[in-house]
Amino acid sequence: EHFLPPEITEALQTLNSQTTAFSWSIIESALRTELGDTIHEFDIDHTPIGTASLSQVHRAVHKATGEQVVFKVQYPNIADAVDSDLDLFRQLLKVTNVVPQTRQLDAWFEEIRDLLHHEVNYLLEADTTELFFQRFVGDSRYVVPRILKAYSTDRLLCMTYEDGVSILDEQVFVLPQGRRNAIGQASIEIMLREIFEWGDMQTDPNFGNYLIRLAQKPNTQQPDTQLDQLVLLDFGAIRQFDDNLLLIARNLLLAGFFHDRGKMRQAIDQAGEYFGFFANLSDSVKNDMVELCLLASEPFSLPSRNPTIPPNVLDVHGNYIWAESDLHNRVIKLASKSATSKSFSVPPKELMFISRKFIGAYTFMTVLDARTKAHDLMATFTSEDWA
Repeated sequence: EHFLPPEITEALQTLNSQTTAFSWSIIESALRTELGDTIHEFDIDHTPIGTASLSQVHRAVHKATGEQVVFKVQYPNIADAVDSDLDLFRQLLKVTNVVPQTRQLDAWFEEIRDLLHHEVNYLLEADTTELFFQRFVGDSRYVVPRILKAYSTDRLLCMTYEDGVSILDEQVFVLPQGRRNAIGQASIEIMLREIFEWGDMQTDPNFGNYLIRLAQKPNTQQPDTQLDQLVLLDFGAIRQFDDNLLLIARNLLLAGFFHDRGKMRQAIDQAGEYFGFFANLSDSVKNDMVELCLLASEPFSLPSRNPTIPPNVLDVHGNYIWAESDLHNRVIKLASKSATSKSFSVPPKELMFISRKFIGAYTFMTVLDARTKAHDLMATFTSEDWA
């Protein structure tokens, strides 16, 4: 919305927020095609519990076991529409002339094309969901659905039903500050572990991919009564990063944590060894980018090292108040200075996914009105010896 014309932005927001459900007859036909006779093993609710751009989700009960599951049903012919839709959007950008038509932009589109083809292959998503299920199996802060492989195909995903409320639910807004902080901490920790430990990242951090399972009162019979949990629902947009990019991302974050301009410049210079975008920047633009990266990493920086944090953004305990930071506007204002330089071009396609993740995390934390402490966020991944 900060770059595209208002008419295009409004149209895209309408598509994003008003996805229309397909009729049951179409979905039933798709289910019969994928499940065959095993469709009769389930009582399937005809009304979807969720709709999105690629699929819709229907709740069901396995008749023999009584287990509650959901079917993520891909819309008919959606996989075949990926290429034509992307080509149409590419023409839209060309007509509006909002970005330069370069080989770097071509690389961006090919990366998006590859990711979308990956997203419409549900067997790949099933494998990734199982991987994250195993990663979180011992951590009661998180819930990941269990995949039922016997009823899953490349166009249909069957998994256990996991309940929860949207982050936008009024019940979440009225939670005590400490509980919202804990939810926010759990959310950000995933992103940091993706960068520092696992090397793969969920690059589609929209609100529809998360639920919050609120803790019940201690005297109820529900499981996990004492802890609010983050329910992770969608692993179709997982992106594996190479070691060079991960090293750059880690060094940028660590330099931001210690608010170290020298280390930040080293990280940007090191990025130039792998990406021409950074190598081709003028010295003055690189210095501007140092300031930009230091600002963007403000929520992860130690207040004792970062004198530029606005006073109103920290509470009395030294926690960062995401909702009060106005960070997105400050970053955009500073970034516009570098973007006008002649040495500035379309950034590497790999940075698109990391920046998208950070923007999603910022939005999540802002809406949740969570507060976090930089040391608690980064303690597992760094030490004072690094600075």
